[in-house]
Amino acid sequence: MKKFVTYFFQGLLYTAPLAITVYVVIIGVQFMDHLIPFDIPGLGIAVLLAGVTLIGYLTSSYIVESLFDALERLLNRTPLIKLIYSSIRDLLSAFVGKEKRFDQPVLVRISADAELMKLGFITQKDLSRLGIDENLVAVYLPHSYAFSGNLFIVSADRVKPLDANPAEVMKFIVSGGVSLGSENAHPGNEKNAELPSDTSKPKNA
Repeated sequence: MKKFVTYFFQGLLYTAPLAITVYVVIIGVQFMDHLIPFDIPGLGIAVLLAGVTLIGYLTSSYIVESLFDALERLLNRTPLIKLIYSSIRDLLSAFVGKEKRFDQPVLVRISADAELMKLGFITQKDLSRLGIDENLVAVYLPHSYAFSGNLFIVSADRVKPLDANPAEVMKFIVSGGVSLGSENAHPGNEKNAELPSDTSKPKNA
């Protein structure tokens, strides 16, 4: 009976992630297919991928890029639409844009008198536009098993840059520490990053 239970959970370990992945892909493809008024499986997602790629190609030209910039300026002048559009655009740019924000994993010391630390990503090193002290940085701390997180403003001397693959660190956090790839994922190795520092005043707890 023990062997049966062991084999069952071992099989579940292999089949469940695969089954869930296939299910999500099928649901996504079906949703995309319903957007196109033709009964051809996979046509919706093919059209979507081709359309997005075509737009990306066209925006490489000066004329089309100028048109999109004009449209963007118009959207940014509309109160409610500006909030929605800019938030979504900044979020996507943080992952796939030219100015990625989640590319510097760090280890943040939460308390000065306790060995409690969290993994996160530096999103802004200069907060002077917000009137915030130059020795403070913005660090995003993702939640485990969720697509959410918290933004903290912390002292730069409590932030330790990591020489690690950002994607591996993100996966490690989201999985609750279960998933740890072998490629460049070595939390604890210090990376030379240009962080503001202030050695003239003692560290506050």
